[in-house]
Amino acid sequence: MRKFTGDTLLIATHNAGKLEEMEHLFAPLGIKVTGAAAHNLPEPEETETTFVGNARIKAHAAAKATGLPALSDDSGIEVDALDGAPGVYTADWAETPDGRDFVLAMTRTHDAVVKTELPRPWTARFRATLVLAWPDGHDEVFEGKVEGTLQWPMRGTDGHGYDPMFQPEGYDITFGEMGWDQKNLISHRADAFAKLVKAFDC
Repeated sequence: MRKFTGDTLLIATHNAGKLEEMEHLFAPLGIKVTGAAAHNLPEPEETETTFVGNARIKAHAAAKATGLPALSDDSGIEVDALDGAPGVYTADWAETPDGRDFVLAMTRTHDAVVKTELPRPWTARFRATLVLAWPDGHDEVFEGKVEGTLQWPMRGTDGHGYDPMFQPEGYDITFGEMGWDQKNLISHRADAFAKLVKAFDC
């Protein structure tokens, strides 16, 4: 496994919530993070049908454009009642002409599950794939997940994305009701991050 030896890492995302989460995760390692917007990077088109495929697109595009090692994340929620949807298309379910609306996306997801007429609990999982890419084309891949259930109505205002409707297994609160410190111990991204740490020389 190739080691990352720098002290600043480019996070290939325009998502402020993900960037903030990464800042919290990397802080204990003494690594500062910077986002795609700070480098005026465009958002590459995500044309793959897997989390790892789209994460690679973003990481390699950022590394090539800046000459810096770049870390990307592609993540989403898989709902068993919907045969794994929205999955890799999680963010697409939030798209509107005025930008992403995750309250709309969560409502859409809930309505789709209700239409299946399947009883609760509505099992689901968050998946995250992290790709650390270098300008020379090399990359390392780290995958994580967390199991749980969908809750309705939405609960909590913390986190981002689908967090207010996802209750992790073994807990009675949603990600939207958790603080960063608690969520970062158990989340899908934390699971992938724990594997990623082994790639850092610290």
